[in-house]
Amino acid sequence: MSTRALRGLSAAIVPLIVILAARAWLVEPFTVSSDSMEPAIDEGSVVLLYKLAAPSGLVRRGAVVAFADPEDGNTAIKRVIALEGQVVAIRDAELYVDGQHIREPSIDHSRIDATYFGPMTVPAGMIFVLGDNRGVSIDSRDYGAVPSAAVRGIVMIGLH
Repeated sequence: MSTRALRGLSAAIVPLIVILAARAWLVEPFTVSSDSMEPAIDEGSVVLLYKLAAPSGLVRRGAVVAFADPEDGNTAIKRVIALEGQVVAIRDAELYVDGQHIREPSIDHSRIDATYFGPMTVPAGMIFVLGDNRGVSIDSRDYGAVPSAAVRGIVMIGLH
């Protein structure tokens, strides 16, 4: 093989390796297969998951995260509502964290009024997650808090 051919081959292979490495360790596209995060993320939307956020401690309250669903291990996407040690409650569809009412303008409370949950203290090493479309979402109200270690990434692109 000639030097020119080797250069051409390496020019094609190196970017491919960089793209595959970035997908494996940095970002990953993910197609949302549920309507549980509407209106923030529509079913069928493609979002980008920032994978380095999970181990680096960037998971914060309000972030939208992808994690291993405790029921089937598939990737689920939900909003982080509370972190370890915080107390979560829902009273007549209104969210409270540590006794403070949390304003959620994107949540249609009229579709979920008369909804009650908790109070529940989030255990150590866990996060409490809810879907924005609370009327249809299966989330921490159903399967409990999720281990922080189960977070696969933070949704960075695809929110509207």
